[in-house]
Amino acid sequence: MASTQQRPVALVTGAARRVGATIARTLHAAGYDVALHARNSYAELEALALTLEAQRPDSTLTLQAELADADCLPDLVDAVLARFGRIDALVNNASSFFPTPLATVTPSQWDELFAANARAPLFLAQAAAPHLAGRNGAIVNLVDIYAERPLPRHSVYCMAKAALAMLTRALAQELAPLVRVNGVAPGAVLWPEAGKDYADQQELIARTPLARAGTPDDVAGTVLWLLRDARYVTGQIIRVDGGRSLSM
Repeated sequence: MASTQQRPVALVTGAARRVGATIARTLHAAGYDVALHARNSYAELEALALTLEAQRPDSTLTLQAELADADCLPDLVDAVLARFGRIDALVNNASSFFPTPLATVTPSQWDELFAANARAPLFLAQAAAPHLAGRNGAIVNLVDIYAERPLPRHSVYCMAKAALAMLTRALAQELAPLVRVNGVAPGAVLWPEAGKDYADQQELIARTPLARAGTPDDVAGTVLWLLRDARYVTGQIIRVDGGRSLSM
């Protein structure tokens, strides 16, 4: 355990699949021990942990929780501390995404989108902040370019991500100088799992100056930079969007 405690530790929410899994692998390869959270994809989370454990034993912790349950959020941080004795980084990656057309939007949809995208990051930060401060740690929130400009028929999602963007800036001010807080706002990196028409994909890429979709590695590399290298950066939201926000 002593040697494990000498390595920095990151808690990554929504780490089982897609961008979250790539962030976890990137941080692990950079020398972080990782606490991996998932809500439903626990089999995939365990498979990821086994892969990382094969690379470096005793370097992972798996956690299953519904982030909409605010009471469980301090327990996640406590579990990281019990396992590793420290926490150096919090990556609020877990998200909920679905359309909410005005004619059919419901309060329960509001609650679900805000719980995942804004409330959980706030209360995880609250629980982690005293321990991050002791290690001059950092928080990275996964925001969205649509926090700034609305996505049609997704008003509540956009509002929730805009709240997360403001939370990022507010916590950067409140937790300074001991904890840095930044955000990453991906553009077209992975299409929604519900599917996106090929024509829509091509239209988005055509409006992206770098003329291609991004990759999860593009996002994960930015997260690593903000956590490990950007020692004089706080309160910033880095757009990893191929320049698309220039012409949205």
